[in-house]
Amino acid sequence: MERASVTTADSTRSASIQGSAPPPNRHEELAEFLRSNREATSPESVGLEGGGRRRTPGLRREEVAQLAGVGLSWYTWLEQGRDITPSAGVLDALARVFDLDPARRGHLFDLAGVAVPADSSPYPTVVPEELEVIVENLDPNPAYLLNPRSDVLAWNRSAALLLGTPTDAPDGVQNMLWWMFTEERKRGDSWDRTSRNMLARFRTEHARRFEDPAFNFLIGALLETSPRFRDLWRRHEVLDAQLGTKRIVEHPLGPLTIHHLQSIPTSHRSLRLTQFVPADDRTRNAFERTFAEAD
Repeated sequence: MERASVTTADSTRSASIQGSAPPPNRHEELAEFLRSNREATSPESVGLEGGGRRRTPGLRREEVAQLAGVGLSWYTWLEQGRDITPSAGVLDALARVFDLDPARRGHLFDLAGVAVPADSSPYPTVVPEELEVIVENLDPNPAYLLNPRSDVLAWNRSAALLLGTPTDAPDGVQNMLWWMFTEERKRGDSWDRTSRNMLARFRTEHARRFEDPAFNFLIGALLETSPRFRDLWRRHEVLDAQLGTKRIVEHPLGPLTIHHLQSIPTSHRSLRLTQFVPADDRTRNAFERTFAEAD
C-alpha cells in the first residue's frame, strides 16, 4: 500500500510540474532585463527633458535606440526576446545608457551570451584601506596585494620576514616583477619558477592594457636590465591562475612547504591577493617562531 501511495504522489507532482509554465529562455530574460532598466532610467539622467505625457515610466524605446546608436526596429526586437545576438559594442552602449554598475553590466553580457570584454579601466595604485587591514591581519601567514602591473600595494610583516622586501622599479614604485628579475643573489629553482609564472600573469594583464604607459615603461626597463626577462618575454607565455603547493629548499629557516592561493577581491576585481599557508607542521612552526621572535 505504501508503495502505491508514493507512486501516486510522484505522478501528481510530475503532472503539476508538466502543467506549469516553462521558465523564460535567455532571450526572454534579456528582454525583461532591458525593459526593467529602460523603465528605471529617467530622461533627465541621460540629458533629455522629462516633461510631457509618457505612457510608460523611464525612457522610450526610440530614445534608448538613439542614445545607444542602434536602429529602433532592431532594439524593439531585442526587447521582444527575438533570437538575435547583440555585439559587445552594442551591449556596452546600452550599459552606458542605463548607467549599469559592473555587476549589472556583467549580467547583461551573460544574458546576451556574449563574453564580457577584458577590463581596461584604471586600476588602483594605492592600497584600498579595507584590503590593507585584511592583509595585515593575515599574520603570521605571509600575504600581499598586487595591482595588474605587479606593483606592491600591501605586504604584511610575515611576508617581509619570510620572503624579503620587494625593491623599487626605476620609476620609484615598489614592484614585484622588478624585484624578481633584478634580485642579484641566487634564490633557487622555486624563485625561478615563481618569477616565470609572475611574468606570464603580467603578460596577460598587459594585453588588456596594451597602451598603458606605466606597463610599457616597466617592460622597457626590464628588457634593458634583465637578460632572463628578455629571454622569457620572447616566449609569450600567459597564465591567469595561481593555486598549488611549493617547496622552498634553500631558505634560512630550512626547507619550507607552502600552500599558495591567489584570489580576486570582489570589491576591487583588478587586484590580486596572494596568501601563503604552511603545508606541514615544520613550516607552521617556522612561521609562528619567526613571527614571535620579531615581536
